[in-house]
Amino acid sequence: MDEGKRYITIALAKGRLAEQTLDLFEKSGITCDEIRDKKTRKLIFQNPELKVRFFMSKTSDVPTYVEYGAADMGVVGADTIIEEHRKVLEVLDLGLGRCDMCVAGPAAAKDDLLNGRIRRVATKYPYIAKDYFYEKKHQTVEIVKLNGSVELAPIVGLSEVIVDIVETGSTLRANGLEVLETICPLSARVIVNEAGMKLESERILKLINALKEAL
Repeated sequence: MDEGKRYITIALAKGRLAEQTLDLFEKSGITCDEIRDKKTRKLIFQNPELKVRFFMSKTSDVPTYVEYGAADMGVVGADTIIEEHRKVLEVLDLGLGRCDMCVAGPAAAKDDLLNGRIRRVATKYPYIAKDYFYEKKHQTVEIVKLNGSVELAPIVGLSEVIVDIVETGSTLRANGLEVLETICPLSARVIVNEAGMKLESERILKLINALKEAL
């Protein structure tokens, strides 16, 4: 071990994705035993031998930590990368948590969507929704930001359609909604700090290649 080496810091999104990502890191030989301790109250977990450390953060904060160099690398869903639009390098698709970003609503809204008659869109992803409707469909709509169950919006008349992540579509079907258009496919991606990639390119690329081999 080189005592002079700085730690490579990796930010993980809390929840199921973090568990899947840690499994992948372990498969690639990058272990960190203390992060597996369910009783720990620590915020940063490190492997002194490998000079690698991890921390968990709220999903939407991962690209921020990476952009500002508080983390050299991060693993987060493509939806968060697009929505937060931070200056980071997207270097690897891990293929975890595959799903789609979609426009959904009642079947009756399909014609209005097709003919540009949608007036209001509810979503947790205002940047993605605005980019899709304004830039790709060239339609002006009112975007309503929600933090809870967006499926409720068309049911109670807040909006005609929603923009949201769809994995199986079961929640939509249970509420009389369906996918009307698919915006883009999503999955977990590895992102890297731009400056860090230049300073520690050899070590970061080694980590990336180890993850590739583990996939």
